[in-house]
Amino acid sequence: MQTCVRCIITGRVQGVFFRASTEREAQRLGVTGYARNLADGSVEVLACGEASALEQLQQWLWKGPPAARVSDVRCESLEVPVPDSFTTRW
Repeated sequence: MQTCVRCIITGRVQGVFFRASTEREAQRLGVTGYARNLADGSVEVLACGEASALEQLQQWLWKGPPAARVSDVRCESLEVPVPDSFTTRW
């Protein structure tokens, strides 16, 4: 069964290819949703998929791409329509 989570990632996560790297990792895991920058300097990720894939993605979000410095990842479960793919939003 697919579920969805919304995660807010803080730290040095903008300008370091965090969204693009998250999109690649999500696609590798078969997760759909999006990643987008927020005005406060954080990144929001909506991820939908199997529980095990979401857990793996959440673990990856703590590392991110090499130039990122993640200080916190907060995730909450959501009931939303499941997207067809994973995209980077501007």
